[in-house]
Amino acid sequence: MRTDRNTPSGDTTRIEDLNAPAPAPTGLSGMSPRGTKYWNSGDIPLIGPDILGDILMAVADVGLVISDDGMILSVLLNPAFGDRGRFEDLDNTDFTATLNSESREKFAKRITSFLSGDGDVRPIEVNHIGIGGRRELPIRYSFHRIGTAGAILLLGRDLRPVAEMQQQLVSAQMALERDYEAHRDYEMRFRVLLESTTDGVVMVTMKTGAISEANAIAADMFNKARDSLQGQSLVSLFDTRQSANLLDRLTTQALSGGPTSVEVDLKGRDGTVLLRPTIFRAAGERILLCHITKKNQAEAPADNLDQNMRALYSAGPDGMVFTAGDGSILSANDSFLNMIGVAHDMSVRGQQIQDMLQRGAVDFKVMAENATNVGRLRAYATKIAGDYGSPRDVEIGVTRLKAGATAIFAFVIREIGSSESPRGEPSDDGLSSVKELVGSSTLKDIVSETTNVVEKMCIETAIALTMNNRVAAAEMLGLSRQSLYVKLRKFGLIDRDTSD
Repeated sequence: MRTDRNTPSGDTTRIEDLNAPAPAPTGLSGMSPRGTKYWNSGDIPLIGPDILGDILMAVADVGLVISDDGMILSVLLNPAFGDRGRFEDLDNTDFTATLNSESREKFAKRITSFLSGDGDVRPIEVNHIGIGGRRELPIRYSFHRIGTAGAILLLGRDLRPVAEMQQQLVSAQMALERDYEAHRDYEMRFRVLLESTTDGVVMVTMKTGAISEANAIAADMFNKARDSLQGQSLVSLFDTRQSANLLDRLTTQALSGGPTSVEVDLKGRDGTVLLRPTIFRAAGERILLCHITKKNQAEAPADNLDQNMRALYSAGPDGMVFTAGDGSILSANDSFLNMIGVAHDMSVRGQQIQDMLQRGAVDFKVMAENATNVGRLRAYATKIAGDYGSPRDVEIGVTRLKAGATAIFAFVIREIGSSESPRGEPSDDGLSSVKELVGSSTLKDIVSETTNVVEKMCIETAIALTMNNRVAAAEMLGLSRQSLYVKLRKFGLIDRDTSD
C-alpha cells in the first residue's frame, strides 16, 4: 500500500501522519506504562503508527480513506479478506463509481449528513458492482474522522457471510412452514379418515398400554367422552378376567397376519366387542391400531355379496383361477389345487396356466381370444394336469375382467366324470356306420373309410373346440391353414358358417 496521498488542498500527506500521536491531554492520569489503567475516566491509550493499521484491519475487512468529494485516497485491506482484487486498483478513483445505482443515492445522503455534522451517523450498507464476472459485494461501512482536513476513514465489513446466514435462516423458515403445512394437511386427512370409518378405532401405545387416539364411535361404545378416553389404559375398559394378557393376545394376533378378531367383554356393561388389531411403528414407538365392532354387528348379513363370493371361492367344488393377460396365475382356490395336486397356492402363483393344459398355449390362446372378443367363453373342453398327477377331463368357463387399468382372466374349471362327455364334440355316428361295413366290404375299404371318418371327427372336434376359429384349429391339429381348407372341402365342411 502506498503511504503518500494527495489531499484536496494539494498538500502531500503520509498515512503515518494520519496515525501520528496527539499530544497527551492535560490533567489525565494513567498514561504511564507502569501499573496504570488506561481506560479510567474515558482515557484512551496512545497507539503507535506502526500498529494502527493492524488494529484497523483486525476490526474491518476493508479500510478506505476518501476525500469529502468521494475520491479514494488510500486503500487498506485485511489479509484474510477473500475479494482483495476488487479494491487493489481503486486509488484516485471515485468511490461512488464502484457502487450500484441504489447504493449511490444512499451513500450520497449519508456522506452529506456526516460532513454537515448532524450528530452520529449510522453505518451504511452498500453493494459494490460486479467486475470481471464477479457478483455484487455487500459491505457495511462506518464513517470516521481522522484529523486530516478533508479526509474521511471508511471501515467496511463484508456482509456476504451475514447474507448467506440470513438466506439459510429464510430457507430453514420456509422449510419449516412447508413441513408445518404438510403436517396440518396429513393431520386433517387422518382426522377425517378416523371419523368417517364405520368401526370404532383406537390407537394404543404399546410401551404404556394407554390409548393415544380414539374416534367418536369408539367413545360411544365405551360410554365415555373421547377426551377422557385418550390417555386411559386399554385393558381397564374390559372385563378384569380377560384383560390380564389382553395386550399380548392382540400383539400375537396382529403379528400372525390373520383376519381373526379377539373377543372381549366390556367392563361393567353387558356386551361383547371384537378387536381386530394391526401393529406398526411410528417415531420409534410401536403402536397398536384396533378396529372395534360389536359382536352382533360383526355377523355378516345373508346378502353380503363380497363375503359370499369369498366363501364360494374358498369352499366351492369348481376350480377357480385368476390369471394376468399373459396367463401367469395370480391366485387359485383349493379345488383347483386338488386337481393338479399342489399343496398351497403360493406354489403356483406366477406360473403359466397353459403349462397345465393338454394343448398348452393353443388352449390358452383359444380361450383368451374368445373371452376377449365376446367377454366370456361358456364351456371349453380340454384336459388339465399338474407336474405329478394324471390328466383330468375338464370343462372351462372363462371371463375377462377389468382390474383397474389392466385386464385379467377368471377361469372356472369343472371336472368331467367318466360317464359325461364334453359338450361341443361330435357324436360317434361315423364310427357306427363304419361297423356296419364289416361283412359287406373288404378290410382295405373299411380301413380307408375309417381313416376318413376319424379325420373328419378330428377336424370337427378342433373346429368346435376353437369356436370356429380355423387358424387356431389348424394350429391345434398341426396342419397348415391351406391343408385345413383342403380337408374342409373334402369333407363338405367348408360351407359351414365358420369364421376366422
